Amino acid sequence: MLRITSQSSIFALNSSFSSTLLKPHTRNFISLKEISLCNSISTKKRDLCLVSASKMDHFQNSSHPQGIDSFFRSVLANMEKVYLSRNPTAKSILELVNSSDDEDQICYDHFAFRTFGVDGYGIDSMAQIFLEYGFTPRGELRFPAKKLKAVWFAPPTHHSIIESDDNGSGVNGPLPRIFISELLVDELSPKAQEIVRKYTKLSGNGNKHAALASALGSLTWETPIYSEFQELAKESEYAAWTLVNGYALNHLTISTHRLKSHLRDITNLNKFIEESGFKLNSEGSVLKVSPDGLLQQSSTVADTSTFHFADGVTESVPRSYIEFAERLVLPQYKNIPNSEIKEHHRRDGFEVGNADKIFESTSKDQLTRKTTVK
Repeated sequence: MLRITSQSSIFALNSSFSSTLLKPHTRNFISLKEISLCNSISTKKRDLCLVSASKMDHFQNSSHPQGIDSFFRSVLANMEKVYLSRNPTAKSILELVNSSDDEDQICYDHFAFRTFGVDGYGIDSMAQIFLEYGFTPRGELRFPAKKLKAVWFAPPTHHSIIESDDNGSGVNGPLPRIFISELLVDELSPKAQEIVRKYTKLSGNGNKHAALASALGSLTWETPIYSEFQELAKESEYAAWTLVNGYALNHLTISTHRLKSHLRDITNLNKFIEESGFKLNSEGSVLKVSPDGLLQQSSTVADTSTFHFADGVTESVPRSYIEFAERLVLPQYKNIPNSEIKEHHRRDGFEVGNADKIFESTSKDQLTRKTTVK
């Protein structure tokens, strides 16, 4: 594994862009009403905040130079490339869906990342690049049993990188939401905390290069030893996954309702995937449905691959998976003709109950479960 040790940010851009960078402040992330003024995504002094309302209006309503938009999408493309290289199931499913109908264009609902909530390695570290490109934090989710919290970010709405790409696909289509979770390390046992802190401290300033690490598929800390991976897995499979995968893309999500074929119905898509021989996450049920019935999600079980630990042990570890999401039309827009329905007419956000079950896509129980497909 490549270890990133540079003390200067490789993501420094030209002066015309740097003037729009969002500066960190120290304020707690609580009020969604104040989102246009300043939101942080941490309850500690490592908060990142948005710029003032006037600057944000200017930022989101102006067009960035084409080269900057291209650079950002190239970062997403490299994250996707690393993800697909490690997860043959995701690659095969994307190819299958693409080939099922000539008119289908795959758009991504969201990208998801996992982090360690300690020493500056939590949500803030991965969020930095997205905040700089105009994404806004929209809500926080808590998962007490898993000792996790998450924040999701809405993509910018300015014309240059959203509206003009409605006909694009993948990372060249509408920008995805971003879902970043973090392990609440302080709530772990002393032994588990010691292991996590050991590696984050070895990383130096690696948290400043989270997006770069994700795009390169590299850990920012030393390659772990197998016994410590096992120790973490006993207490938190999320912790063990993050130790060996770092900032790598945990999953990306196909927006099913943006498809043109019959696969736009997530039930049809699930059936198609299972009949093609792939195993779906069955935690709770294959189809995860929000209480209002308007957000429906499913996911495959994570792929695995061999990992060479620092102590010479080579073992199979969980990698990533692919998710599917159908966002139904909100009740107040039910009378709008289908041809006029836009994304803002549909259910937005995330649901704790759904996400909690989706997290299980990398669990040992799901990985070892035999497929029911015959």
